[in-house]
Amino acid sequence: MKHISILVPKGAILGSLEGSRQLLTQVNEFMKYRGAPPLFKVQLVGLTKETKLSGGSFTAHADLLIDEVKKTDLIIIPAVDGDIQEALEANREFIPWITKHYKNGSEVASLCLGAFILASTGLIDGRKCATHWMAANQFRKMFPDVNLVTEQIITDEQGTYSSGGAFSYQNLILYIIEKYAGRELAILSAKVFAIEIDRQNQSPFIMFQGQKEHSDESIKHAQEFIENNFQEKITVDELASMLALGRRNLERRFKKATSNTVVEYIQRVKIEAAKKSFETTRKNINEIMYDVGYNDTKAFRTVFRKITGLSPIEYRSKYNKEAIVV
Repeated sequence: MKHISILVPKGAILGSLEGSRQLLTQVNEFMKYRGAPPLFKVQLVGLTKETKLSGGSFTAHADLLIDEVKKTDLIIIPAVDGDIQEALEANREFIPWITKHYKNGSEVASLCLGAFILASTGLIDGRKCATHWMAANQFRKMFPDVNLVTEQIITDEQGTYSSGGAFSYQNLILYIIEKYAGRELAILSAKVFAIEIDRQNQSPFIMFQGQKEHSDESIKHAQEFIENNFQEKITVDELASMLALGRRNLERRFKKATSNTVVEYIQRVKIEAAKKSFETTRKNINEIMYDVGYNDTKAFRTVFRKITGLSPIEYRSKYNKEAIVV
């Protein structure tokens, strides 16, 4: 039987905590129905017996305190809400505990913003990690040694797992169920809870928010120029000349400040504008392509799919049912 410890961080979001518990304990119900023993022992583990959740709207009762857990096979870190720095400070006692159990053979999974707690342990330095796309800029700033993959729903590397934003935690729990209990029970769980299994990409949900939480005023000026002139063909040389910077110096500073190359930033701004048009207008693909400064259909489709994970037609069909698809 696998022992699973679901942490109860101070300020945890109830959904990812209780949702994980429900999914995992339901597997035991399936086994009971078959006349078989349970596969998981699921316990809530806290710093105190009672912990306020979701801004104080709910209270969770821990089965065990952290010093009462002698050994566990999997630690699940739910999402937390509010100010991240405050959440990390309030839950700092979990950090050495997680590290100790990982070194003793436990696996560790973070759900959504629980990635900040996982990253604070240092266990995923140099490894891939997913979190909510809205927190990507802050995560990169706080944990530059972690390879943040904003487009992925799930990461699995050396006994550490993570999931993307919000309800993506369901896909990670299904993934863990499949890994621990087999594909059949994962599919059964997905059907009972009406979850789309094997969803691997959160790119269609990402809204690009230019990284401006830096102090390089020249780069901020470049960003603003790109955002105000995305309809035009903007080149790196043009930006370098405008800012009186050498091209290599501009590219180095831009990447350091925004975590994007200049070309990537231009593409993301253009595609974000195209996405909004697909969501809200009846313009056809060529019209939108020209509006955001592309004149090569193949290039536009290629970049659009690279950033969103969908073709322009697929994106429009998903987010604008009333639009005329062409």
